[in-house]
Amino acid sequence: MSAQQKRRALITGASSGIGKATALAFAKAGIDVALVSRSLDKLEAVKEALEHTGVEAKAYPLDLGQISQVKEKIQAIALDFGDIDILVNNAGIGYTASLSETPLSGWQQVIDLNLTSVFQCITGILPLMRDRGRGTIINVASIAAKQAFPYWGAYSVSKAGLLALSQTLAQEERAHGIRVTTICPGAVNTEIWDTETVNANLDRSKMLTPETVAQSILHTVLLPQQAVIDELTIMPSAGAL
Repeated sequence: MSAQQKRRALITGASSGIGKATALAFAKAGIDVALVSRSLDKLEAVKEALEHTGVEAKAYPLDLGQISQVKEKIQAIALDFGDIDILVNNAGIGYTASLSETPLSGWQQVIDLNLTSVFQCITGILPLMRDRGRGTIINVASIAAKQAFPYWGAYSVSKAGLLALSQTLAQEERAHGIRVTTICPGAVNTEIWDTETVNANLDRSKMLTPETVAQSILHTVLLPQQAVIDELTIMPSAGAL
């Protein structure tokens, strides 16, 4: 890839799971990566792995749950790293509870991180992409955006909202040369299943791997500028678990 063709990406939730796998896939394709997540230690480990491929990588610790600060801090990251061509909004939280037993604080936490923080990241990067007349925004949603699952209500609503956000953004920004893709994976074997807010007993050996989803994200990014995948659903071959 020549210097003129060099691409630069910002990935949220880049310290583990799909975000980490996407960062590694991008690096192998010669794409420089700004890594965003809460854990600096984990980000530094990913950064070191990326640098072995010869790309530029920088770690930016940021709690996306602090939504009032996200837009400003994402703008600062973009200015420091420079010329973001690709934004991958991957960070998110899993949450299981019946709707009747979901407290307002839990509901708000899920909506804030899975939807509102993405809106903030997008509005932080969008003016820079418009100025350059190009850009690709990848929003990682879920099959739960389109299919209801009991006890995943708050999560499903947040991801359905993200799908609608992506569709609206695509309509508004294509005239500015900005492509928008929503990735809707089925169950993926990541650390989300080990978190305190998720209580689910599924066969993780039958789930998608983060690397499989990352390759799908890379494929959408590498399409010619004249083409876009509006929405991509990728499921385990075993079906919804």
